[in-house]
Amino acid sequence: MTTTTTQPDRTAQEVVARAEAIAAKLVDRQAETEERTYYAPETHDEFVEAGLYRLLVPRRYGGLELGAETFARVCMAITRGCPSSGWLYMFGAAHSLVVGSLFGDQAQRELFAVGDFICPATVAPSGSATRVDGGWVVNGTWRYCSGAPYATHFMGHTLVQQGNGHEPTPLMFVVPRESWRLENDWGAQLGLRGSGSHGITVTDAFVPEHHTREGFLSMVDATADLPGRALHSPEYGGGPLSFMLLELGILAVGMAKGALDAYADLMRSRTTMFMPIVPRTEDPDFQFRYGEATGMIAAAEAAVIDAVRQWSDLAARGGAAITRAEELRLALIGREAVRLCWRAVEGQLFPTAGSSSIRSGERFERVWRDMSMLHSHAGLGTFLASMANRELAKAHFGLL
Repeated sequence: MTTTTTQPDRTAQEVVARAEAIAAKLVDRQAETEERTYYAPETHDEFVEAGLYRLLVPRRYGGLELGAETFARVCMAITRGCPSSGWLYMFGAAHSLVVGSLFGDQAQRELFAVGDFICPATVAPSGSATRVDGGWVVNGTWRYCSGAPYATHFMGHTLVQQGNGHEPTPLMFVVPRESWRLENDWGAQLGLRGSGSHGITVTDAFVPEHHTREGFLSMVDATADLPGRALHSPEYGGGPLSFMLLELGILAVGMAKGALDAYADLMRSRTTMFMPIVPRTEDPDFQFRYGEATGMIAAAEAAVIDAVRQWSDLAARGGAAITRAEELRLALIGREAVRLCWRAVEGQLFPTAGSSSIRSGERFERVWRDMSMLHSHAGLGTFLASMANRELAKAHFGLL
């Protein structure tokens, strides 16, 4: 179980180095992670000891508050070692930033009191909420709750019926672990089988008013006054939509780096199929493929890390700077990072890796499945693929 002991101060460099060391051990545990549908309890304990679940928890409540760029680099490192583990970790730990930005001091004190805050979230509405004295009673099942196996909380959305022909209104809520049940419904998918993206069922859970917020997380107006700006550093007033979608680019870079590692291993261990028969490391064609993919992946990493820095810079400038157009522009950088990474793997590495490298259980086969699965994420496959382009144009020309 997650501990609640106070973490000693750690520098960003120390935390990233620790994540890289843990990630190196995850490579050989990918198969068992998929079989279990989430990473091992020992890995979870290592994350706890390293303070990785507290990276984005505000210092005011006992966290490390090491910032968005450090979090991005940690997520890349873990995903490079095991895409499923990186996905599970990121979407469990990322929402400390959301809580620290959108909720008031009382709610934050109560929610962050667990110490290591792990809170999967979904934006698709489900279930129901009934108004009662002091809050709401929530019921329902929410699917694709990545990070659920080790979660301390869950953040979901539901629609509140208004009656009299009025449209229902969205409600965001946070409930603690004792208020929900983990469903056994993950692991049969094409990829990311170890990402712990289980369903969560909430039954008659009382949610106090201050643990809820009207509206969708994806539609938060960051130009408005957000509680986190008054409580913490400027990043707790940054754009929720753009950060949420940049996460997909961060994950893609980590996955592609893992694919490049696997390809490099193949180059070292195998020879060419056609004359002259030489180690692949000495063959000009394999050298070209490796170099081409390296450049694409490095460009994607540079783009997404710079986009995270831009996100932080906008947050530092204050709410007026974080317009919908700026949020969408940053999110689209994340999309382009995904595209670059996929082109590197799909166009350069996969065709020349060899069929034996994509047998079931091989590292290259697994990362191929996982990157394919990434494209099925609604944020990438639906919103960033088309809707975001139109919304950005409308925002730019004052049509929103």
